[in-house]
Amino acid sequence: MTLETLKQLANGPTQSGKMPVMFVGHGSPMNAIEDNEFTRGWREAGRTLPKPKAILCISAHWETRGTRLTAMEKPRTIHDFGGFPAPLYQVQYPAPGSEWLAKETRDTVKKTPVELNHEWGLDHGCWSILIRMFPEADVPVIQMSLDVNKRPQEHFELAKELAELRKKGVLIVGSGSIVHNLRQVVIQSGDFNDFNQPYGLDWALEANDMVKHLINEGDYQSLINYRTLGRAVDLAVPTPEHYLPLLYALALKDNDDDISYFNDKPVAGSLTMTCVRIQSQ
Repeated sequence: MTLETLKQLANGPTQSGKMPVMFVGHGSPMNAIEDNEFTRGWREAGRTLPKPKAILCISAHWETRGTRLTAMEKPRTIHDFGGFPAPLYQVQYPAPGSEWLAKETRDTVKKTPVELNHEWGLDHGCWSILIRMFPEADVPVIQMSLDVNKRPQEHFELAKELAELRKKGVLIVGSGSIVHNLRQVVIQSGDFNDFNQPYGLDWALEANDMVKHLINEGDYQSLINYRTLGRAVDLAVPTPEHYLPLLYALALKDNDDDISYFNDKPVAGSLTMTCVRIQSQ
């Protein structure tokens, strides 16, 4: 990373106000190489976002004990999946890292110890969406891990501490899925690499609609306590890692921010691709 880039980061965003926040339903890794309505939705989102100085991604696919931040100069592209076509494993997303942003983020978080990490890189929850939103890979990217020891409320409180980064030109992206139950996946074609069939089981549609309703009502406490929301949400969130990045995004919403949705469709019966955009009016 050049000295000029560091100066730009330190000086904050060139645009007025603060950066938007995104939650992205990332779906299948195949979206990194396929052209479909979801990848086009990500591409359009990238085109209409202010150009960030750097990106902080909270991905469902990096769980650790304790909270960690990637801090290497050149994060590797991690192919953390199996059984997909060979071309997918050849994809590289050579975005630079940002030791500056890692240290800035660590110092911004006061209530939780944060460890800098030089081993992880960018997993597919991160690079498979950024390769569409920022295909030139010219924006520095770091990842923050999900601490498996934290409760949802603690994740939400940690995320709130990241708010100052929005004013410094940092785009914060949570990557997961509102509905993500691989045990209930329905692949009618028989091709288990095809996760983009537009179909949702009744409980998946109910859960996705319920979560969006609570977001629109600003009832984040119910979303934090999602285990009290009933059977549909229990099925939609059998494990927390794909859901928690949504809480990180919602924790960063200010009173003057609007919320909008795109790619708001179910696939393969038990997954949803719903993306949430939080942005100043």
